[in-house]
Amino acid sequence: MQANGLDERTNLLVEEYSTSGRLDNITQVMSIHTQYLESFLRSQFYMLRMDGPLPLPYRHYIAIMAAARHQCSYLINMHVDEFLKTGGIAEWLNGLEYIPQRLKNLNEINKLLAHRPWLITKEHIQIADSLSELEALMERMKRLQEDKEDEEASQEEMATRFEKEKKESLLVISGAFDDEIVSTDVSRYIEDPGFGYKDFARRGEEHLPTFRAQDYTWENHGFSLVNRLYSDIGHLLDEKFRMVYNLTYNTMATHEDVDTTMLRRALFNYVHCMYGIRYDDYDYGEVNQLLERSLKVYIKTVTCYPERTTKRMYDSYWRQFKHSEKVHVNLLLMEARMQAELLYALRAITRHLT
Repeated sequence: MQANGLDERTNLLVEEYSTSGRLDNITQVMSIHTQYLESFLRSQFYMLRMDGPLPLPYRHYIAIMAAARHQCSYLINMHVDEFLKTGGIAEWLNGLEYIPQRLKNLNEINKLLAHRPWLITKEHIQIADSLSELEALMERMKRLQEDKEDEEASQEEMATRFEKEKKESLLVISGAFDDEIVSTDVSRYIEDPGFGYKDFARRGEEHLPTFRAQDYTWENHGFSLVNRLYSDIGHLLDEKFRMVYNLTYNTMATHEDVDTTMLRRALFNYVHCMYGIRYDDYDYGEVNQLLERSLKVYIKTVTCYPERTTKRMYDSYWRQFKHSEKVHVNLLLMEARMQAELLYALRAITRHLT
């Protein structure tokens, strides 16, 4: 799908990036599914390389802040390098007290998006004093989501490190761990480090109001608002959501000609359920029928605590399935989480605007 009116330079940049040999390790893992990777790179390039309301160093610093919420030194170091290459002020890397107020204002939203997006309200959005600042805020939030997406994929990469005996894995991640990753003090980039994910509806506690998906949907509400705030990004995100959700090779392990629609829907909706989003027309009994316990544990870890993902978790579910099928699971989880967080943020922006 081509975004209407989207500059052709985006596709040219993606082609350049894909053929220049500068694919990072995480992207190499995603490259198993080339159609999705192309869609992912288009949105990445649009936010990181194309014209927009934020200077390039700001975008990479926001990525650093996002990755720090889950202690992902790999992504922090990658974006520190890009931050400096694009003219970022080195002093900012000493900590949040050295950055402009415009970036400091993002701390609370960054924290909530990373762990409990259902707590975001229109009051958080009111840090934007004008429509132009709101547009900048929208880009920042999108940058946060894309980098959480990267970060979750990096957990998948760590798992595949131990799968080198598999021929398919060898083709994808050969040499992916040759580069030494420098240790990073992530605490300088975050405030309230003890704040983390908390089950949306804990037993014995007062229940939060459920987000009824039919009341505020991506298709009918979020898509148009995103395009209004940041031209064309809605098309790119929609393409990416649809691509990963509809992606199928009609196989499961050794079986062919299999309709995986129900399984893909169960994975997507289970993630949304953990974030308090429910679909009135969905039978949640399908989740228990299709997702075994070890897979549920893995899903919750990757989605809510990606820094805790281990090789044992990766190995413990779908033992008979192909590596490419497990990668697809991770891509579905990433996009489902991203869409869930966006829905909460966009709903808050809508309430602020009205």
